[in-house]
Amino acid sequence: MTQKNILIVTASIGSGHNKAASAVGNELKRRYPADNINVVDFMSLETAYINDLMKEIYFKMLELVPNLYEFLYKFTSGRLKGSSVQMLLAYFMKHNMVSLIKKYNADIIICTHPFPCAAAAYLKREKRFDVSLFTVITDFCLHQIWIYKNVDMYFVAHNGMKRQLIERGINEKRIQVTGIPIHRVFSDTYDREMLLKKFDLSANMPIILIMGGGLGLGGIKYALEELEKLSLPMQILVVAGANLSLWSEVNCYITHSRHLIKVWGYSHNINELMTVSSLLISKPGALTISEAMAKELPMLLHAPIPGPESENAAYLAEHGVAVWVQKKEAIGETVKELLTDKERLAWMKQKAKVLKQPYAAKKIVDIITGYMDGHDDNSNCLSKYGH
Repeated sequence: MTQKNILIVTASIGSGHNKAASAVGNELKRRYPADNINVVDFMSLETAYINDLMKEIYFKMLELVPNLYEFLYKFTSGRLKGSSVQMLLAYFMKHNMVSLIKKYNADIIICTHPFPCAAAAYLKREKRFDVSLFTVITDFCLHQIWIYKNVDMYFVAHNGMKRQLIERGINEKRIQVTGIPIHRVFSDTYDREMLLKKFDLSANMPIILIMGGGLGLGGIKYALEELEKLSLPMQILVVAGANLSLWSEVNCYITHSRHLIKVWGYSHNINELMTVSSLLISKPGALTISEAMAKELPMLLHAPIPGPESENAAYLAEHGVAVWVQKKEAIGETVKELLTDKERLAWMKQKAKVLKQPYAAKKIVDIITGYMDGHDDNSNCLSKYGH
């Protein structure tokens, strides 16, 4: 691939889209240090006020009326209604995308969120510019809002999503099953005994890792309360993410708990925490569960954000990698059952070993490289910013 200007466009709606963008960006920078590779948040205030406002509305909807979000997600999942929303998104966001393309003089756009994908696909359809557009779908399920005929290549988590895209009219040659891109550290090997000493943990008791994504959602406090009911000895690691009030509450909780509890805010050593853990309790964010599968860590999933995370949980439960607890009152008893059934935990680890895709970012970069090498000779067919 000749030297390129590569623009990776994510959206800070949760941390998963950003982490996927970062994983692909890091792999590109490692492979092509001479290229101009930029990762941009499409929903930041610096990009556009209206995009940032939409993000805040989304967070408020999840907090106050989650059922409304679920209704809208399902309402727009069909082709007819979903396509109308896609056109609106593209129309309102196209100017922001044009500004980004001009600012970074982009040859290649890689999207890890459907909003920038909508804008870029619209502009490409209108022949406003000549760039290659790649889309990384950052869930284990497919929604209409991701689907655009002008995307040059889709990267998806599994074969079922490929079949669904083909059914929606996307050419099979434009779909690659790679898995969801995660950081390289999740494919590294670690000395567990050394990490146990590092975190001052015992090798003789189960270790439960509780996470709620980058925003610290996912019923972390309720999970702690359920585990407090169990007399079974255990050690609990809590990652509160960017939720400072939750971090503070958990620190207070530590003082009267029957279990050893350690708490982190936004942690950069999740790979190490997953390495030492016996079980993960988390909401089913696609990046978190992809990371856990890479570490072959059994999962108890609960408190999904309505919509895609429920479908993520259903997919992993169907494949035996996780248990999806739909009634929060059952968390404690389910944890007890899992921790006392070593054969079940071993079976779940084996299922994760089969399903995991720790090298997705490398696969994506390999495919983009091959695609661009095959198109370099034909790259002058349009003016980049033609009208």
